[in-house]
Amino acid sequence: MTKAKRQLSLDEYEAGLRAGDRSVLGQALSLVESENPRHREDANQLLQRLYAKTGAAHRIGITGVPGVGKSTFIEALGSLLTSLGKRVAVLAVDPSSVKTGGSILGDKTRMTKLAADPSAFIRPSPSSGTLGGVARRTREMMLVFEAAGYDVVLVETVGVGQSEAMVYELVDTFLLLLLPGAGDDLQGIKRGILELVDLVLINKADGDAKPAAERARHQYQNALHILRSDEAQPPAVGLCSALEGTGIDAAWAMLSALHEQAAASGELETRRRRQLVRWMWALVDEGLRSRFLASPSLKAALVQLEPEVETGRIIPPEAARRLLALWSGSEPSS
Repeated sequence: MTKAKRQLSLDEYEAGLRAGDRSVLGQALSLVESENPRHREDANQLLQRLYAKTGAAHRIGITGVPGVGKSTFIEALGSLLTSLGKRVAVLAVDPSSVKTGGSILGDKTRMTKLAADPSAFIRPSPSSGTLGGVARRTREMMLVFEAAGYDVVLVETVGVGQSEAMVYELVDTFLLLLLPGAGDDLQGIKRGILELVDLVLINKADGDAKPAAERARHQYQNALHILRSDEAQPPAVGLCSALEGTGIDAAWAMLSALHEQAAASGELETRRRRQLVRWMWALVDEGLRSRFLASPSLKAALVQLEPEVETGRIIPPEAARRLLALWSGSEPSS
């Protein structure tokens, strides 16, 4: 029988992270991911201690349609960064099954070279039903990596869509990967994503796909000029082949330039401050929902109301009004 690991003290977590202990880093990430109430309290205390040591990393969100090669691109970019002497953290989110809640968590098997690099740390996490293409505790894990001295944090989303725009609320630079051959893909990409991205890259621009990739680059660039005509400089659209390793240097140069420009103009600080406030409200929403569902009287009301909503006897707005009225009445007045 395997003996359970002893939970570290807050001092031991801090010391281990400062010393670059990968085992302690893994345990700290597990702590902040845990939904155990006692662990949540410890995680909050740890994050409060670590917060002054965070903020120095370049946070990059990477999204794209399924099959675009996000994992291959991240491995190529991560390997380039470690060769430049940078420490790279990857937060890769796998979709959870709606039926079972399970996920494959196969990102380490898809990034074998980077996973073996001592200057990189790949942390796959299940989305666990969280909308936005990210895991529930992605923000907290980013801070742990930063406190441990990682220079770049790459956040890979589960796909691309309107909900994936949530990753914008976590990162400094938002990158969209697309495939050669715009056409239907251009129509399928959600406008919300194009309004938020900082850089677009056409991946798999190699072999016979090069001409199609160049045409796609022009089409996406024109679309961005129209969609974001109020900006002096709409996002650039570049080409790369993560498989061949071409265009990765140029991609990093563009990402770095965007980060430096945002820092120099004050936009980076403004963006991060907005993100902190929205993070607070996201946690308030999460906490209220948890307390709502923990109420015995509300649980009983839900048992009665859900079948009536399903059969159309009560419309959802009326059912929600009744539940909220019951919740309001069950809360003590201030």
